[in-house]
Amino acid sequence: MIDYPRHNKYGWRRWVPSWKLVTGLCIGFLGSLMAAATIAYAMVEVPDPSKTAEAQNNVYYWADGKQMAATGGEINRQIVGIGEIPKAMQNAVISAENKSFETDSGIDPMGIGRALVNMAKGGQTQGGSTITQQYVKNARLGDQSQTLSRKFKELFISIRVGTDMDKPDIMAGYLNTSYYGRGAYGIQAAARTYYGKNAKDLNPSECAFLASLLKGATYFDPAGSVDIDPAATPQANLARATERWDWIMNEMVKDQRLPAAERAEYPKFPMPQSISKGAKLGGQVGYLVDLAKSNFLNNHENIDANDLARGGYEIRTTFDKKKVDQLEEAVKKVRAANIKPDKRPETDTHVQFGGASVDPRTGAIVAIYGGEDATKHFTNNANETGAQVGSTFKPFVLAAAMRDGVRDPQGGADQGSDERTLVDPDKSIYNGQNKLKIKNYDGSVWQNEEGKEWLQTNDGDESYKNITLREAMIHSANSPFVQLGMDVGIPVVRQSAIDAGLLETSLNKSDVPSFSIGISSPSAIRMAGAYATFAAEGEQRAPYSVKEVKREGKTIYEHKDDPVGKFTPAVANNVTDVLKDVVEDEEGTGRNARLPGREVAGKTGTTDGNKSAWFVGYTPQLSTAIDMYRLDDNEKNTKRAFLEMFGTGGQKKIHGASFPSEIWQAYMKEALKGQKFMKFPEPEPLGQAVWGGGAVSPSPTPSETPSETPSETPSETPSESPSESPDPSESCNPWEDITCGTQGGATGGQPGGSDNGGGDNEGSDGGPTSTTSPPPGNGGNNGNNNGGLFGGPGG
Repeated sequence: MIDYPRHNKYGWRRWVPSWKLVTGLCIGFLGSLMAAATIAYAMVEVPDPSKTAEAQNNVYYWADGKQMAATGGEINRQIVGIGEIPKAMQNAVISAENKSFETDSGIDPMGIGRALVNMAKGGQTQGGSTITQQYVKNARLGDQSQTLSRKFKELFISIRVGTDMDKPDIMAGYLNTSYYGRGAYGIQAAARTYYGKNAKDLNPSECAFLASLLKGATYFDPAGSVDIDPAATPQANLARATERWDWIMNEMVKDQRLPAAERAEYPKFPMPQSISKGAKLGGQVGYLVDLAKSNFLNNHENIDANDLARGGYEIRTTFDKKKVDQLEEAVKKVRAANIKPDKRPETDTHVQFGGASVDPRTGAIVAIYGGEDATKHFTNNANETGAQVGSTFKPFVLAAAMRDGVRDPQGGADQGSDERTLVDPDKSIYNGQNKLKIKNYDGSVWQNEEGKEWLQTNDGDESYKNITLREAMIHSANSPFVQLGMDVGIPVVRQSAIDAGLLETSLNKSDVPSFSIGISSPSAIRMAGAYATFAAEGEQRAPYSVKEVKREGKTIYEHKDDPVGKFTPAVANNVTDVLKDVVEDEEGTGRNARLPGREVAGKTGTTDGNKSAWFVGYTPQLSTAIDMYRLDDNEKNTKRAFLEMFGTGGQKKIHGASFPSEIWQAYMKEALKGQKFMKFPEPEPLGQAVWGGGAVSPSPTPSETPSETPSETPSETPSESPSESPDPSESCNPWEDITCGTQGGATGGQPGGSDNGGGDNEGSDGGPTSTTSPPPGNGGNNGNNNGGLFGGPGG
């Protein structure tokens, strides 16, 4: 029946099929495809919207495997008929997503082809482009896998739906199964969640906004979703939502689905109501769940917030319940004993604490303190708040000086010059003089674009004259570290902080001298993680909070330990040894953090204007960061700003050595109870003697002693003048824009943290002053004018 190989042909012709064979093969193949498609079409079922309401819980577990929370409240869905869905809502999604919906067959062959080819190549997945296809995807809750087989199933279901269902029913099914954010599934739940009304009562403007959420509620909900993505700030989301709302309204007019006169009745964006307090889990658990969500979603490419909200996930976290309770208890005790808003309303209101604890050996976040209660204080204080870190930043400067070295004054202006000298913290002497004139590494006097010089002050105008870097860290003297940062190079110092584990987005972008004394605003989590890098002898691990995620018994995500050696053990151990003396020395600013019988390394930090205070410290087993600040975070306060803490808690001034170190010590004492007493590794000799800041060596030479005379030639300056910094009350609101306080500005940083140039008499830092009476300090956009030229936090 099949003449192949061909019997009456010879040579190569014997192996070439005839036209009859080719034609028959093609007909047979096409027939098989049609038969398979017919069978598949007959077997698929049209989705039942009522079944999609059978959502599951997400269950979160403590590190020991016990259940922490079941977020059943995340799912909020109520099916309504097409008669209860405003025509304006239907028109909005048609104009925005599928203009041919009323006439198309329900599928977009070209779109499906692109998706299949892309998936076959291993590229990113793409969804169906028609409303019918999106409805099918929404309805198939039982299978959200990103596979070719699922795409083929959806194709046949879409064809079947487009043939068997009426367009109004498809529209109702789509709007009833879509996710609108805030745990709301379906148009009725969305209407109640965002506007407190039934779907049928929505006006065209509100409909256009809800339609914009279908593009991705994480990035279009004006309340923000920083727990999922730090870029999804309220401010950024509002801008995106407003733009898309306006576009949808105009598209409806263009498509003749909304009269122009009616469009004119809605000139302003229909701002939705605030998130209901009942939508969040209470106490610390609310913060923990949000943090675990964010960690999981940021580390899994194929699962988004929509998928997670559908439920069915078992999320095993790193959180140690006992340690979480101990950290909360330590904060509560200090607050109850000292913070009295009834007695001292002018100084004790709006006080906030934040904290995080990380295991240096793994990077696991074992505990956080996010605030008093997740249903009362929505922002997680363990994450970025905008509070500047002050002198807790100095160890990164020291690490850069020991790893990368200071530049040779004769070696050229290249930040990456090979002409560098590695620094020994005990042999190197720097000028600790108060109001020290800060210089560039080549000896020329640093000046800004207006020609103003920088005089760096120490707290209490204390002068130390010649001082080793170890002693400067013990006393938290500013002048030596500001000059050391200039000698190393601010970009190199910045990279040192990043290598330790701080996010680049949280670091001030300017190269002003005060960068080295903490005008950046990293989170407590990242500060604990960065210090943990030193505890781990230079191995950096990104802090994480999710160990494993399962769905339907299958592991779909598992954390993998991936340490990166950013500092040699010699550098890390020398940093640790210096920070040990900050705690152990009788004059050390961190002596309140001592733990009997244990070795502790740590650093205090306080900012000028007294708007934030920190203590970050570690033992070989645990690294913990505690911060304190005052911030009016009331939702109705549109100009939120960090407030001074002079007089707070009945103290003249809040230092990192006061309440933050007290909380740290109380928590760590309990958290480490019963654990082995461990010692830090002994540091090995490292680096050479360096004389900086005009400190006079026993045998000075012209190359070793920078000139005290200001350079005639203007030195390199930041890209923007400090006087151009926006007003703090108008420019920076970390509660509405979390990137405020993380992006950094040209002169003092957008860190909304503080503003600060000086510090605490635990050895913190006074800010610089200017010889030409410059404008108020701009260490952060919330400056309190105490920072001299730029401000800059302190000790």
